Amino acid sequence: MEASRTRRLRAGQVELEVAEAGTGGRPLLLVHGFGGAKEDFVEHLPALAEAGWHTVAPDLRGHGTSDAPAEEDAYNLEVLGSDVVALADALGWDRFALVGHSMGGMAAQLAALAVPERIVALVLMGTGHGPVEIDRSLALASIEIVRSGGMPALAEAIAALGGSPFASPEGERARKTRPSPLGGDDIEASWAAFADAKLLASSPVMYTAMVPHMLDQPDRLGALEGLKVPTLVVVGEHDTSFFEASRRLAATIPGARLVVLAGAGHSPQHEAPEAWRHAVLSFLEETVAQAS
Repeated sequence: MEASRTRRLRAGQVELEVAEAGTGGRPLLLVHGFGGAKEDFVEHLPALAEAGWHTVAPDLRGHGTSDAPAEEDAYNLEVLGSDVVALADALGWDRFALVGHSMGGMAAQLAALAVPERIVALVLMGTGHGPVEIDRSLALASIEIVRSGGMPALAEAIAALGGSPFASPEGERARKTRPSPLGGDDIEASWAAFADAKLLASSPVMYTAMVPHMLDQPDRLGALEGLKVPTLVVVGEHDTSFFEASRRLAATIPGARLVVLAGAGHSPQHEAPEAWRHAVLSFLEETVAQAS
């Protein structure tokens, strides 16, 4: 099975680092969530490529090793959605399938609303359509932590709280069956190191800009009522932060279907990897077959 490879591409105003596998005329773009990275999908790229897809997973601006502008006004969901389209342009893709996780799913919605004619299939995964439903006081406190102590201070605070507010006990248990993409014999330590590596690689300016933006973003349900793009909504059964929002997305987007993955939380590509990949590939293959 082909291993993934990395390169940098100019996408509009920024350069983005991407991991990719496969080649050819079935393009698939996979967009990570807030504080994530391309590594959230890297382990799946070879299998998706073997199924015939040219798979690309970027580090979004302010994440991983991609460009990180120094001004807070360089970060919002609209900009991230534009970066997704600009990256497809840089790849030479006129039409492409799009997978977006969490914040990446919000950016993917905006990309699909902007250029629906270019999206052959849309997968929205553990994501929402409006203000993120999370403890607002905790989220705003995290901004002050980052402003005073940077991302290392935030990593320490998250560890002291017992982990990410988006994590579920069930999802965390599911991860214990295999190490993170970083590997290692100690599974628990592997996942902790994976989470820390992504967080510490995130821009503090991106963090302090995006948290309030996601808390107060406009609701897109009204606009999504008219979206004419084949859509799959995937959510872990224990993703308490985004389960109801996912259900509403599936009920609103015309023809969308909802897949609930058993045993998974907010990151089903890690917590139920085989079921997640089967759901995504089945939907993509069916969509392509219907379009041809």
